[in-house]
Amino acid sequence: MATEIEHFRNLVSLSAADGKIEETERVALAKIAYERGIPVERMNIMLKHAAEYIYLIPQNMIEREKQLEEMIAFAKVDGEFAIAEYELIKVVAEKLGFTKQELEEFIKAAG
Repeated sequence: MATEIEHFRNLVSLSAADGKIEETERVALAKIAYERGIPVERMNIMLKHAAEYIYLIPQNMIEREKQLEEMIAFAKVDGEFAIAEYELIKVVAEKLGFTKQELEEFIKAAG
């Protein structure tokens, strides 16, 4: 469970990287928390403290690609690629500077 919380915190951090968490991101995070068995109270605390989870968007493309690949791998870890996870990854990929086509290529490459 500690790893789940850590990964979820990273998702929260990525969502807040631009200074705000959009409603669509909140909905996606809530669905992911539910699927991962993370209590709503815990999620709300994490969202409230999102700005404290320092996440700096990597400056070089190699690190950005690595971050995106890790997010996709995490989303697929349970054998499913939930719509909520995909929606959140789409938003984060955009924040990282990737086009929708590039994101689709990363998803295909991840199998």
